[in-house]
Amino acid sequence: MPDSRVTGGLWMSEHPILQVAVVGSGPSGFYAAAALAGSQTPCRIDIFERLPSPYGLIRAGVAPDHQTTKSIQDVFGETARHPAVRFIGNVEIGRDISLADLRGAYDAVVLASGVPEDAPLGIAGADLPGVHGAAAFVGWYNGHPDFSGLAPDLAGRSAVILGNGNVALDVARILSRTEEELAASDIADHAAEALARSGLMHINVMGRRGPGEAKFTNVELQEIGTLQGATALADARQIPEDLPDGLPPRDRRMRAKNLDCFRRFAQSDPGAPGRRIRFGFFARPIAILGTGRVEAVRFARAEQDPLFRSAPDEFDIPADIVIASIGYRARPFSGLPLAEGERALANDDGRIEDGLYVVGWLKRGPSGKIATNRLDGDAIAERIVAECTASGAPGFSALAERLADKGVRASNFDHWLRMDAAEIAAARGPAPRRKFTTIADMLRAGGVA
Repeated sequence: MPDSRVTGGLWMSEHPILQVAVVGSGPSGFYAAAALAGSQTPCRIDIFERLPSPYGLIRAGVAPDHQTTKSIQDVFGETARHPAVRFIGNVEIGRDISLADLRGAYDAVVLASGVPEDAPLGIAGADLPGVHGAAAFVGWYNGHPDFSGLAPDLAGRSAVILGNGNVALDVARILSRTEEELAASDIADHAAEALARSGLMHINVMGRRGPGEAKFTNVELQEIGTLQGATALADARQIPEDLPDGLPPRDRRMRAKNLDCFRRFAQSDPGAPGRRIRFGFFARPIAILGTGRVEAVRFARAEQDPLFRSAPDEFDIPADIVIASIGYRARPFSGLPLAEGERALANDDGRIEDGLYVVGWLKRGPSGKIATNRLDGDAIAERIVAECTASGAPGFSALAERLADKGVRASNFDHWLRMDAAEIAAARGPAPRRKFTTIADMLRAGGVA
């Protein structure tokens, strides 16, 4: 290994340094940067982010009432302070800089921008006012600048959430929490105010699968049963007495715990005061009904449903708002082909082509937990070090003047620290922060010239 040292935030060496650009500052991007910075090969890693703020779905996807989960950003903050790492915010690849320009300035480029778009429902009425994708709705209550103007109508009585995963649980929980319960969260002001005025009393969480196959993690499912102003309900007739044979032991334990939860929910008093969160299963949405806006969702009952034949094969649930949490799809990126199913970019174990790599959801599709991205980051760092050679590429210095000429005001990590401090200083009561929800406000608070 050549003699090298860190001076003024830059790797200094008698040999060229491996210049790597990471596109996206969520968990997958930061884990990849951390692995590269900790490698034995001298690297310079620039993390590009289209927003002025870092952390991706940690800031804008994790539920605002789950502050412990958000604490992982402290670890990412340490990575951002590493002398070999630089955060470059408010720069969008494909708009401010082309992917070709980025690749020309770096020895390797890692795409880590996630899978941001809601999968389409693909049924009649899906475009009616009052129907929202979960990515947009979660972005709205988390204060993401792209969705701060969503303004969902919460004045009605009934909500239908389509999906059997943790995001569906997050949405149901946020819609059901009391104002007091949300006080210690970092929910966006506009969302907190709208939820305080909400008339929603019936929250229906509907899934195609049965209760034994639902993808809820047990901790989150149990949390639904502890809400102060809501009662969780289920139909005992839909809950099997046992699980099928042949399941792996760990999977069997997790599913059994969920069934125990649903059995408790089935014993709850449906006449209890407050909101009701009702879980329904074996129900495939076939149409959104309404004239001018959503009024109901029509479902087809699956043959596996114990209620099949003893209840109507099709049924309607009134809905004043519908949130579809049925998955995500990748957004086309600079002409790169999507994998089958459009849930990721086409890649070979993280490699797209020479010098171009992908990690996280954009690599494998929307699956796994936050920590799953660490494995991706470690693996791609190993591969980059093995496959790429330091060529004397100029890195960001080749792009800075071009950005300035276009009037792009790039932010750095010090700017973010000012934004962060301003949000914390503006917090009310027990809330950890009061979020800025527009790019202009972020730049102003960060002092970005």
